[in-house]
Amino acid sequence: QVKLVESGGGLVQAGGSLRLSCADSGRTFSRNAMGWFRQALGKEREFVARLSWTGNMKYYADSVRGRFTISRDNGKNTVYLQMNSLKPEDTAVYYCAASTGSVTTAASSVDYWGQGTQVTVSS
Repeated sequence: QVKLVESGGGLVQAGGSLRLSCADSGRTFSRNAMGWFRQALGKEREFVARLSWTGNMKYYADSVRGRFTISRDNGKNTVYLQMNSLKPEDTAVYYCAASTGSVTTAASSVDYWGQGTQVTVSS
């Protein structure tokens, strides 16, 4: 019943910016946390950022801290990932994620995934 739909990916040059959106269409979903993971070709899916729904507390991976910002719009049931100062190593498929239970940075803790949106950063 819960659907997470990402948008906003695309091709950008190094140093540029993109803003990803994740729309939650579920009407019965009691979220504990939402966030973003990414997976580059040939690599494991890795944590990027998360947001606790109740307290709006945020946590970022070291690789993106200071460059990426996660935020939410309660009225639209949407979370965003503002990505600035993009680097080629940020190239990956970015996945929206939601958890109804414990909040961790492990992919195994995620209950719901979006379909992913491709972000490609050219040098």
